Amino acid sequence: MDLISIRDLTKENVKEILDLADGIADGKKKIDLKGRIAATLFFEPSTRTKLSFQSAAMRCGMTYLDFLPELSSLKKGESFADTIKTVEGYADVLVVRHAKEGSARLAADMTAKPVVNGGDGGNQHPTQTLIDLFSIRRMKGKIDGLNVTLLGDLKHARTMRSLVYGLAMFDANVTLISPKGLEMDPIYLKEVEKKFGLKVKLKGEPEFRDADVLYVCRIQAERFADPYEAQSIMKKFRVKKEDLDGTKKDLAILHPLPKINEIDPEIDKMPQARYFEQAHYGVPLRMAIIDYVLRKG
Repeated sequence: MDLISIRDLTKENVKEILDLADGIADGKKKIDLKGRIAATLFFEPSTRTKLSFQSAAMRCGMTYLDFLPELSSLKKGESFADTIKTVEGYADVLVVRHAKEGSARLAADMTAKPVVNGGDGGNQHPTQTLIDLFSIRRMKGKIDGLNVTLLGDLKHARTMRSLVYGLAMFDANVTLISPKGLEMDPIYLKEVEKKFGLKVKLKGEPEFRDADVLYVCRIQAERFADPYEAQSIMKKFRVKKEDLDGTKKDLAILHPLPKINEIDPEIDKMPQARYFEQAHYGVPLRMAIIDYVLRKG
């Protein structure tokens, strides 16, 4: 089985993965994949996704092959297709990250081995979405009925599109807050509304007093023609300590990381800051994913 998009999974599939990850995180479930090999083929930089997949593989008893583009035959002109077809003979599961949208799906079409999408351009990042859902459920005890606010550049952040789909699947209440011109594609929102009945709230100003979960992503300054406009918007949409006055005491602030300056460093020390905990959940969740795709495959 491949995991290329959150759309590849039903609600029942997602619950099965989250339940398995719960068992792993609580020490009640052991995954034994000794003798199996995972290949992490990352054609663009990564810290959390790559290291957590490698950690997950090792904690499952697997070994891993670490593909380094700068030291590979890509430097000699080898194609993406030939790389995939070669590595499939060396590993039992392939985790692929690439800058081009659709690359993970292309890799899956080229091999009978399970392929997990570690992020393909601005398209999909399904394992991050599963980590987000897992984090919310662990922190809040549920997902359905929660008020979840997504704040930042919602046009270009691949994590946000996938997350809206996952939140809609679990009947959360979703509010989207973004600067003008950086709103999430309305076509995508109509698709989610048609499939799940989710009607998101849209705001152009940072305000999240009713939020149970605040999920922040950065404003991508490189997208702006005017650097002064970029700085002004980044300042306006930066979450500061005083912005948490009047919010729920048990507010959970999440972030896919890396964060740059969109969250005041002072917030890191506050109980609302849960993004490092969220990143750590990547290991049990990705252990569950590796086990899941190998079993279903």
